[in-house]
Parts: sequence; structure tokens; C-alpha cells
Amino acid sequence: MALPQPLRRGFTSLSLPRSSRLLSTTTTTTTTKITQDAYSNGRIASTQPHTVDPRWLMIIKRRIGRCMMFGLKPHQVREAGEILRQLAWNWRELVAGSEGYLTDVKRRASFRHNVVWGEMDAMCFDPNPIFTQYAETARVNFVRNLAMHVDPAHKSDWMNLVNSTGIGLILRSIKIDYKFPMKWPDKVTVYQKLVQDPSMSSDSAFKLDVMILSEARQRPAARCHEDTVMYDYRLAQKMSALPPFVMEQFKAMWELQEEAKRVWQQRIVEIEEGVRKLEVESWDREDAVEDMGSASR
Repeated sequence: MALPQPLRRGFTSLSLPRSSRLLSTTTTTTTTKITQDAYSNGRIASTQPHTVDPRWLMIIKRRIGRCMMFGLKPHQVREAGEILRQLAWNWRELVAGSEGYLTDVKRRASFRHNVVWGEMDAMCFDPNPIFTQYAETARVNFVRNLAMHVDPAHKSDWMNLVNSTGIGLILRSIKIDYKFPMKWPDKVTVYQKLVQDPSMSSDSAFKLDVMILSEARQRPAARCHEDTVMYDYRLAQKMSALPPFVMEQFKAMWELQEEAKRVWQQRIVEIEEGVRKLEVESWDREDAVEDMGSASR
């Protein structure tokens, strides 16, 4: 029987006034997912962390822009500028970190990889198979980062996982959800995270979620779900459990993911509260009048 391809190839609904009645949200036990329409009209003060909407950055910037159109006082301009600075500096953490992806330099699988003009199809878009290559490269870098930066004491053990001579990794399946077509010029950043707590599983398989970010549009262009197993090439059989050095790092990684999720979801809540404060003080009040500017004759 042929073996699979080795790794190396491989708020609940609210009754809101006026234009904000477009709210459509889903409440879960751990997070609250707020949709684009809710933010577009900006009458929601978030009280708990949530899964960030893919278009959240664009929507929050538009909300700040609307406040500026109605006119802000100097101290409000400084507040808006600080929020925009945070968005510009930490946008990857706000989008990916809030979902538990580890974005630091020692963990990211691929950073600002150029979209190649020659790889585009006749419609001038990156063809779908290219996203598989992005994920493939990210899998190898995932192991390499653990070997080089995170757990150098087991460097050789980690690097051996991408070979087919001892204990290695085999990609059992991959599912890709395409969000929008990417095109040149753009850059790709890829992050990965464990899907479940490794201490809850006794199998040698593990699943990774992969976020492929468009740097130009600052949101996910695709999401992948990978199912990978540990395979002993010497015995020609699947391993019964993860090696101890892998389990140790996966447990630490899971804890870091949960911490990143908590930190960046809270940061999102703080940003939303700041923007909501600007809205209430500018356009979202009964006596609000848009600043149309003036011209001297």
C-alpha cells in the first residue's frame, strides 16, 4: 500500500435604534462573534471578548473615519490617533492572535512572503494550488521553528521529523477554505495553531489550523485544517503516541495559545470601547451636526 505524501512534500440580537438594526450575532459559551453589519453602524459597546470578524480592521477604521467627519476636539483626535496606531502596529495580533495563533518571530510559519507575478493564472489571481504550497512550506517551517528557536535541546529530533528515515510526520488530510483570491502585488503571512489540547489525546495524530493572511487586505485569504500523524518509517507503521519531546512542546504551545487569545481579545474589547466613546461624543448623539468645513470668500 502506498504511503501518504511525507511532510517535506508535502450580544445576542438587540433592538437598536435607527440604522443599527442590521445586527446579526451568535453567542457562544466562550466568545461572542459579532458580524460586519453590527460594527458598520457602530452602536455596540462590547462587554466580553469575541472571535474577531475577518473585516473587523476595515470596519473599525471606517467607524473612526465617521467620527472624524463629524469633527473631533484635539484630545479626541489624539485618542483616535492612538487607536489607529495600535491597529497599524498590531493588526496581525488583533486578527490572528485573538484566535490563539502565535505571531511572534519564533513561532510564525511564514512572514511577508511575496506573491509571485509569474504564478498567477489567466485571471491574474493566485491559483488555488498555490495556497497548498503556502501551507506546505508553513508545515516545514513549523517544525524548523521548534527545532531552531523553541526547543534547540531537541534540534536533531525535530529536524528528523521532516525526513523519512526514522520517526517522521505524514500529512493525512488537508482542507482549505478559500476566502478571496489573492493577486500580485501582495505578501503572505502564515500562522498555525493546535486545534485541541494535546493532553486530551493519547493518539499520535494532531490537527493544526492554518491562517493565510493577505498583507495588502489585512485579513485571511484562506484557512486550512490539517490532520497530521506520526509515522515510524523503520517499522513501517503509525506510532501509538506522540514522542515525549513533542508532547512537552505541544502542551506549552497550547497554554501560549490560550494566553494569546485572552490578551488580544481583551485588547479588541478595549479598542471597541474607545471607538464607541468617540462615536457617542461625536456623531451618535441627538444634537450631532456633521462638520462640512468652511471657506473664506
